[in-house]
Amino acid sequence: MATTARERLAGLLGDSEPTGSFSTELLAPAHLLQLEVAGVGPVSLPVRAPLAKKLIAVARSAMFGQGEETLTDSSVRDTWELTPDQITLGGPGWTALLDRALEHFRDELGLPRTARLRAEPHSMLVYGKGQFFLPHQDSEKHDAMVGTLVVSLPSAHTGGELVIDHAGETRAYRASKEELTLLAFYADCRHQVTPVRSGYRVTLTFNLLAAAETTAPETGPATELAHCLTEHFTTPAAPRYGGRDLGTPNRLVFLLDHEYTQRGLNWCRLKGADAERAALVRAAAEQAGCDAVLALAEVKETWDAEPSGSAPWNDYDSYEDDEDPDDYQLHSLIDDEITLGWWTSPDGSGGEPISLHVPDHEVCASTPSADLQPYQSEYEGYMGNYGNTLDRWYRRAAVVVWLRDRAFAARAEAGSQWALHELRDHIEAGDLEGARAAAESLAPFWKKTAAQAGLLGTALDVAAGLDVAGTATMLLEPFRVETLTQEHAGGLAAAGRYGEQWTRSVIDGWFGQRYHYGTDRYEWIDSLPELCGALRVAGTPEVARLLATRTWYWMDGQLQSWTTAARTDVRQPQLELLSSPLVRLLDAADDTLRDEITTALRESEDTVLECLMPALRSAHPRRPAGLDTVARDCAKRLGAIIARPPRDEDDWSIEWTGCRCDLCDTLGTFLRSRSRRIFEWPLATDGRRHVHTQMDSAGLHVRHQTRRLGRPYTLVLTKTDALFTRAKNARQQAVTDLAWLTSTWGDSPARK
Repeated sequence: MATTARERLAGLLGDSEPTGSFSTELLAPAHLLQLEVAGVGPVSLPVRAPLAKKLIAVARSAMFGQGEETLTDSSVRDTWELTPDQITLGGPGWTALLDRALEHFRDELGLPRTARLRAEPHSMLVYGKGQFFLPHQDSEKHDAMVGTLVVSLPSAHTGGELVIDHAGETRAYRASKEELTLLAFYADCRHQVTPVRSGYRVTLTFNLLAAAETTAPETGPATELAHCLTEHFTTPAAPRYGGRDLGTPNRLVFLLDHEYTQRGLNWCRLKGADAERAALVRAAAEQAGCDAVLALAEVKETWDAEPSGSAPWNDYDSYEDDEDPDDYQLHSLIDDEITLGWWTSPDGSGGEPISLHVPDHEVCASTPSADLQPYQSEYEGYMGNYGNTLDRWYRRAAVVVWLRDRAFAARAEAGSQWALHELRDHIEAGDLEGARAAAESLAPFWKKTAAQAGLLGTALDVAAGLDVAGTATMLLEPFRVETLTQEHAGGLAAAGRYGEQWTRSVIDGWFGQRYHYGTDRYEWIDSLPELCGALRVAGTPEVARLLATRTWYWMDGQLQSWTTAARTDVRQPQLELLSSPLVRLLDAADDTLRDEITTALRESEDTVLECLMPALRSAHPRRPAGLDTVARDCAKRLGAIIARPPRDEDDWSIEWTGCRCDLCDTLGTFLRSRSRRIFEWPLATDGRRHVHTQMDSAGLHVRHQTRRLGRPYTLVLTKTDALFTRAKNARQQAVTDLAWLTSTWGDSPARK
């Protein structure tokens, strides 16, 4: 029993009288058509074998579309094809027949009475014995295309039935041996041609185009639907599995039965029951003070399912590869996801790409998706911790309805670019109050939808123009600092009118977490000097200072994190990555910040050399301000490393402090010993695991092996020669680096 307004609305629309079918057939006398083929001459009807062979002689292997490609594959489509330029249609009765047939097909398919169909020749096809076309779906080759017309020429043949599927219903059509057989069906219907068993099947195919004439929506039955819409938008929604109310819905999405392309999505070209239902929803929306648009939806459903005919208790059945992928018993719906990817504008003048997830409490349909043909299915058998599941994907059109007084927020949630441009237009037109009210309506969802590439400039302009600090903060909050470029300097300077504290808060938000592991930030810092320079030219040096200072806070956190990492193989690559950004940051900084940076670097551990030496090498010979100080500090560190006495040949001690547990205390005693090199340690599994983790994370030069004899097993720890080679290599590297510093950064930087 329907309990919600949207369920009642779907029920009312489902109960409306069907207005058409997905396919329809018409027979006509063969003498009404006169046909000639280039290279063959007149085609006499019925078509007999000698003439069919002549047609094949001037034909080519038929092609078919797959995604963006056009392919020839006889295992998918095996037939002969002639192109429209090879064919001449005529005869005193053909035009009149076609006109009457198109009117008949319009009515039988349920298209609006005001629509006018036109048949555009597409091809002539000849199927010989054994030839066929596997199940497929016609592509819409024209903006106005709604279906396909097949005119079968009379001929003596068996097999070659045209089988059409839609919404769980299948119809098979066989051509007449004496008359013309005209068959029209919607373009989104899956269909196939079964293999010809004898004789020849010859057809003419046409694209059915519908003229884009506006239809008047129904008004009478729409009143009750309008009441449902009003109730839907004023009643808090309840979650599917219980819990507190979700608030009033922002929209209603009514799913239609047919598929459409972006080009073919138009009120006057809807198919079958879609046309009637959409017209009723549109009329109801008008009565309820709502806007209605058409949209394209991607639907994914996950079902508890099993292959038909399988034993329900046998969870470990292995299913044959040739089993029908759609032949499953569906038990219960586990989950569904609906995303809108395109919709038309409310005035019908065009459309736009969007990305909007629609919650289940905003969706209804008269025909469940499970009753339609999915375009993709994936079955997952029993996996031990969950049952058999079947994922199905569908493409459906939809009518999307929202309250007119909430129209701005409803559209903005799906397209932030449109929203920002609308706000800017309001501001430029002097409608400041309207812009503020519209901007404030974005707050509930803006943070999760707005941060798209290329929108920051417009967002800055709007934020500055609103003259409301809180709303401006909300508009800018979703963005990341990596989207900020030199071209945004003017907008950021203008938005800085709200004060230094406001600017600092916004910039801090753009940086997000203190530790950021993506290389995109390193690339962004490369442009920081030009950005800060543009901000100073714009008259806001304080904003440039805030931006550079916040960059340093982030980089300082990175340096502290990586310079204290024990493992050289992990630490060194990360510090080297920071070297070029450090040089660019020094370029961007003012004198005060530059002094702060060089002081902090001087106080870092010696491992900071793994960042500073690559930085000095990358900056030479440009020598940006601040790097002379860095070079002098590096020289002193290198000199100190060179001056350290080498490790005694019998000194096997390793300074290390673990987590201070009993195991780490025992390990530490062994490591600090100058003379002990090997330690055999009977230790249970958990203890061995803890010791392994501690040593690996610290990068200790100790080999660990497990002797699997007795209980517990024995962990054998052996200090390696790397203790000596590491210190030797570090000293040699220091000698090389100091020699390079002395030759490139002046005479003996260590003495300056």
